[in-house]
Amino acid sequence: MRWYWRDFESTERWPRSEPHARWWSDFLRHSGGTGFWHEVYLMRAKMEGVYCDMNNPPIGFQGFAPALPARGAMFSACERLQMAGETPLQPQGYSETDLG
Repeated sequence: MRWYWRDFESTERWPRSEPHARWWSDFLRHSGGTGFWHEVYLMRAKMEGVYCDMNNPPIGFQGFAPALPARGAMFSACERLQMAGETPLQPQGYSETDLG
């Protein structure tokens, strides 16, 4: 599926709204064998990819860029992309420590 967003703030709001926040939280706790990836291409030469259970064979950016765990500052798209503004608050029950 390809999705185009109006702006970065819309992209940040959508996965944190219900029911998507609950689905995403459940998926990250246990994918049930389903893989997911998300790649972002921004104007002004920024891009990132997030891959969950998508390691064999490498796809997308994994083919040429090093993989880093989405922990600490890397848990936030704003931080990964060095975007201005504050990192949105995580919905209740959806934090890095909860996902272990």
